[in-house]
Amino acid sequence: MKLHTLKPAEGSTKNRKRIGRGTGSGRGGTSTRGHKGAKSRSGYKSKAGFEGGQMPLQRRVPKFGFKSLNKVEFKPVNLDTLQALSEEYNLETIDMTALIAHGVASKNDKIKILGGGELKAKLDVTAHQFSASATAAIEKNGGSVNKI
Repeated sequence: MKLHTLKPAEGSTKNRKRIGRGTGSGRGGTSTRGHKGAKSRSGYKSKAGFEGGQMPLQRRVPKFGFKSLNKVEFKPVNLDTLQALSEEYNLETIDMTALIAHGVASKNDKIKILGGGELKAKLDVTAHQFSASATAAIEKNGGSVNKI
């Protein structure tokens, strides 16, 4: 086998349709665009969501609810995650840099420590928010809670 003898498998490639190359090609004349109308003209563009004059879906569907522009989204991190981090990487203080370095959070996240799981290690934890159960569990083990 040599590079100059290679060719694709039988029937795996086809020639593309050459549209608008004269009547003899079978695709001349209207060039598969049909007769008249905006779609047959050059430069035609449809607006996104346009349904030919029918009321578009985004306007037909009822709107409800409210989205606050000032809502702050927190990334939840449970106590068992902190325990696993402290065991695996021998950490005594857990802050944003540690969480980012070990892939728990990204640099733009706001962190909330939640009370899920069990914490056995004495940790100094720094985060944006803490639940009451998480604060109690951390302080019960002799650790400290620091809010950013």
